Amino acid sequence: MNSFEYASPRTEEEAVALLSAHGGNTAVLAGGTDLFNLLRAGCITPSRVVDLKNIRSLQGVSATSRGVLIGALTTLDELLVHPLLKPYDSLAQIADGVHSIQIQSMGTLGGDLCLLPNCWYFRNGYGLLGMERGTSLPATGRNEFHAVLGNRGPAKFVSASRFAPALIAWGAVARIAGPEPGQVSELPLEYFFTSPKTADQGVTVLQPGQILTHVLIPDPVHDEVQSAAYEVLQMEGLDWPLASAAVCLANSAGVVREARIVLGHVAPTPWVSLDAAAALVGREIDETVAQAAGNAAVASATPLSENEYKVQIARTAVKRAILRAAGQLEGALS
Repeated sequence: MNSFEYASPRTEEEAVALLSAHGGNTAVLAGGTDLFNLLRAGCITPSRVVDLKNIRSLQGVSATSRGVLIGALTTLDELLVHPLLKPYDSLAQIADGVHSIQIQSMGTLGGDLCLLPNCWYFRNGYGLLGMERGTSLPATGRNEFHAVLGNRGPAKFVSASRFAPALIAWGAVARIAGPEPGQVSELPLEYFFTSPKTADQGVTVLQPGQILTHVLIPDPVHDEVQSAAYEVLQMEGLDWPLASAAVCLANSAGVVREARIVLGHVAPTPWVSLDAAAALVGREIDETVAQAAGNAAVASATPLSENEYKVQIARTAVKRAILRAAGQLEGALS
C-alpha cells in the first residue's frame, strides 16, 4: 500500500477543499468497507484520504417539504429500520438482502452509490476498462459476470451499486457539494452514473473536489404506489447480485397508471427500462403481464461470450420484482 495523507474534516466545505488538493488525486473514506481493499490492491493510489465520518450534516434521515432526505453517511442498518423509510419497501428489501452484519453496520448509502466495479480485471490492476495493450480483456476473456446491456462501448463491467436501482425507480435526486466551497448542485440520481469511454473517466459524474452529500426521495405523486426489488444471488453469503431489478408502480383501481423499472448489475450503469415500464401501463398485474415486461427489459441485450445466462436471470428479476410489488410473488412460476 502506498503512503498517503489522512484528513478528517468537520464540515462539507472543509471536505471539498481537502479533496480538491493534490490535483484531485484524493479518495473519500466513508464506511471503509471497500476502500481499504482498493488501497491494498493498488487499484487506487491517492495522495490524500479524506475521512467524512465526523461531518454531521452527512448523517441521518430527515423529512423535508420535498420528501425524505438521506445523508450519504447513513448506514445500511439505519435504512432498514428508520420509520421515515417504512413506505419505501424496495429499499428495506435491498438492505435486508445484505447478509454481512459488518457491511450492514459500517457500509453507507453514499459508499454503495459510489462503489467501484467488482470486475476482476479492474481489481487486478487493468483499470476500469480492463485494457491490456489496447485490447479489452472482458471482451475477449472471462466475462461471465460482465454486462449484457449497454456494453457496446469500452466499459463492460456492471454497476456495483445495490441501492441505485430502487432509488432511481423512486425518482431520487442526488445532492452534490463542490468543487468550490459552498457550491451545491442537484441532479436526478439516474444521471449520476456514467459509462466511461476512456481510462481516466470514472463511474459517476463526480469531479475532483466534489462529494455526494445526500439523496432526496421525493414524496410519491400518487397515494397508491407499490414498490419492490428482487436480487438474484449466486449464494447466501458475502455475495454480489448477478442481476437485480427494482420497480415502482402507481395504480388506480388495480390498473397500472405509471411504472418505473430499473435493472442492476447488468450494465455499466443502473439500467432504466422504458420498454418494460410501457408493457405495464394500462394493465392489471398478473404473471403474463409481468413476464411480458421482463421480456421487454432484455429485448436489446447483447451478451458476451460467457454471460448469456444473465439475460434470463435479468428477465426473471424484473418479473419477480413486479409480482413482489403487486403482492403476487408467492406461488408464482419461475
